[in-house]
Amino acid sequence: MNRINTCFDQIKKNDKKALIPFITAGDPSSNLTVSIMHELVRSGSDIIELGIPFSDPMADGPVIQRASERALAQGTNTDDVFRIVKNFRSEDQKTPIILMGYLNPIEIMGYENFVNKASEVGVDGLIVVDLPLEESTRLQEALKMRDLFQIFLLSPTTIKERLGKICEVASGFLYYVSLKGVTGSDKLDIKLVEEKILQIQSKTKIPLAVGFGIKDPSTAKAAGKISDAVVIGSALVKIIAEYSDNTDEMRKRIKSFMTTLRQALDSIS
Repeated sequence: MNRINTCFDQIKKNDKKALIPFITAGDPSSNLTVSIMHELVRSGSDIIELGIPFSDPMADGPVIQRASERALAQGTNTDDVFRIVKNFRSEDQKTPIILMGYLNPIEIMGYENFVNKASEVGVDGLIVVDLPLEESTRLQEALKMRDLFQIFLLSPTTIKERLGKICEVASGFLYYVSLKGVTGSDKLDIKLVEEKILQIQSKTKIPLAVGFGIKDPSTAKAAGKISDAVVIGSALVKIIAEYSDNTDEMRKRIKSFMTTLRQALDSIS
């Protein structure tokens, strides 16, 4: 069974909410990325989204764009991302890893080659921001051969017909982008998010994660009350950027931040 399913089964059994942090592979370095991933798990994270650095991350706000720039400046490429996952797996065989990125690096490597390499190092799922459902058949076929999941994005503008089609093929979980715009946006309207979540839940029983606009314990708790998981990205990447020259302090800040998020989610009754 895919680790993602196992994780959500356990979370549901324990009446908990999943905490899913996003970081960019290679920011500030490949070795530190592995160390940060382990710290995230120790601090209560359930699943890790690992960003593939890309030169034109159109859905990302300035914080994550700069993380990609820093990683690319270090020379981080797709094979380095796979090595990061492999190194992480040498100590952690349990935590699900999802690669998140854009289609271009996957097409350059080739769908089957990319998926095979991802499977071999222990990747569990893939989010491709700019690959629509209608054009994803070939990638889905390659993923299914390796028991990997394509995690689909839903947004406030997703129409009912399209929602139904995505729910028919979805696996692992669905990622609801709670705000229009790019990563790092704010002004989360939890009532509007709840209305959309209820609409999605009427179509599928697959777990739902909410991301974009989650930046602190209060927004994490609000989103967790109406979903199965919350995704934290820009707020975490900011910490990595601010303390990249002081790794001990970075780890302390990451631990403190993620622990408060974990506590907020665990306080949901």
